[in-house]
Amino acid sequence: MIDLTSLTSAVGELDEKKVMSMLQEFVAGAPETEEAAQAITACQKGMEKVGQRFETGEYFVGDLIFAGELLTEAMEVLKPIIGSAARQKVGKIVLGTVQGDLHNIGKNIFKSMAEAAGFTVYDLGINVSPEAFLDKIKEVQPDILGLSGVLTMAVESMKKTVDLVKEAGLREHIKITIGGACASYEAMQVSGADAWSTNAAETVNVCLGWVGQHQE
Repeated sequence: MIDLTSLTSAVGELDEKKVMSMLQEFVAGAPETEEAAQAITACQKGMEKVGQRFETGEYFVGDLIFAGELLTEAMEVLKPIIGSAARQKVGKIVLGTVQGDLHNIGKNIFKSMAEAAGFTVYDLGINVSPEAFLDKIKEVQPDILGLSGVLTMAVESMKKTVDLVKEAGLREHIKITIGGACASYEAMQVSGADAWSTNAAETVNVCLGWVGQHQE
């Protein structure tokens, strides 16, 4: 089993060589899917440390960009292991970072994990308007809508999107989850979503439960 604490520290310190070495050795040992999910959570915690260091002025914008690239690289190493349990498509998710927000790291982590779990994910990207979400929902008729955001103002965009889905008469046919740093129980209540989480692995399990599946 990989040392999760050390992995978190390595990501937080932006030690690419150590992170990749640890993950490659981990994957070579043919870990269980749940262990791989724990490794991703450890990487997420490392990203939280990066964010904290950015806020205190220890890290700069360039460091945030590098951290995002490092996390994407880490996900590519882990993705085959996470996907080992996915045998068939289990459902469809429309996903995006809501209007007014340009953050995509957490969204991309969730997308990779959801696809590995068997979902077809339609990622609309960042700064997505409520109308764009609705158009895609009408087009692909997904089981789940995933709204991501980091900024506090993103909650209002989430609410506008959920309200538009209601107005279109489609709310009863779709489950909605919110994620990102702005996500909380209160944000879920305000937006009208069904679930919330700041943990990608946890959100994937909630989605699997909604479509009658379970994480092996």
